[in-house]
Amino acid sequence: MRGREPLVVWLLLSLVAVEILVTYARLPATELYHVSGSGLAGGLSRVLVFLYFPSALVALSVLTVVFERLPAGWRPLAVIAAILCTPIFWPGVVDQADLDARWVNVPAAVGVVLAVSLTLVAGRQRAAPVRGDRLRIGLAALALLAAPAWLAADLGFFLDRIPLIGRLYETGRRPPREAGLPPFPPAVHHGHHHGMDGVLLVLAALLLSRALPRIRTAALRVVTAAYLALMLAYGLGNIANDFWLEQVVKRHWTSWQIPSVLQPAATWAWVVLVAGASVVWLAWFSPPRERSRTR
Repeated sequence: MRGREPLVVWLLLSLVAVEILVTYARLPATELYHVSGSGLAGGLSRVLVFLYFPSALVALSVLTVVFERLPAGWRPLAVIAAILCTPIFWPGVVDQADLDARWVNVPAAVGVVLAVSLTLVAGRQRAAPVRGDRLRIGLAALALLAAPAWLAADLGFFLDRIPLIGRLYETGRRPPREAGLPPFPPAVHHGHHHGMDGVLLVLAALLLSRALPRIRTAALRVVTAAYLALMLAYGLGNIANDFWLEQVVKRHWTSWQIPSVLQPAATWAWVVLVAGASVVWLAWFSPPRERSRTR
C-alpha cells in the first residue's frame, strides 16, 4: 500500500458511494432520512450530496498530497479543483434536515471528480518508511468498531437478526416502553449517517498522513499535516456524537448527549476538537525538525 494511499482513500469513498446509490434507489424516501426523492433519481441525488460532504473535505487533502507529483501543466487544474471544493466551508450549506441535492453541491462534486482524475495522473510515489503505523491501525480499528450499524444502514438493512452482532448494536425498531404505544422509529435509520462520514474521514486522515514525509515543500507539508490533524479530530467527533446517540441514549441508559460538531461553532465541543487536532499535529503528524521549530 505504500505510495498508494490516495488511491486507497478514493476506493473507500467509491464503495460507499455505490452503496448509497443502490440503497437510496431501491428504498422509498419514507424509510430514509430527510430526503424526498426515490428511485434512480433519488439515489443519484444522495450520491451528489455525498460527493459534497464528506468527499470534498477529503479531496482537499488528497490534492495537497499529490500536488508535487503532478506534471507542471496539470497543477493549475489541482488549484481549480481545490477552489471548487471550498463551498464545503460555507456556513449552513451542510444541513442534516435537507439532504436532497442542490445546485450548491455541484461545484464541489466537480472538484472531487477532478481530484480523482489528478490522483490517477500523479500515479504512485516511491514509498519511504513511515512511523506510527501501530497507532494508525489502533485508531482505525476503533473507528471501524463503531461502524457495523452504519455499514448495514448504507446497505439498507438492520442487524437485529444477525447472531451476537444484533445484540451488540441497536439498529432496528425498538419495542414500545408502554403497552398500547406504537413501535418507536428504528435506532439506526436506513441510509447514510454522519457517523459513517466520520469513519471515512478518520480512515482518510490516517492513510494520507503516511504520505506527509514525501511532501518536499516545507510549507505545504505543514499545512497538509495541520489539515489532516483537524480532519482526524473532526471525524472522531462525528463518530462519538452519532454512536453515543444511537447506541447509548436510544437504549435509555442516559439522556446526556455528546454535543454535535457537524458544523463549526463557538462551543466547548469545538474547543476540545481543535485542541485535540493541535496535539495530533504537533506531537504526531509534524516531522521531528518542524516539531522542534514549532515548539
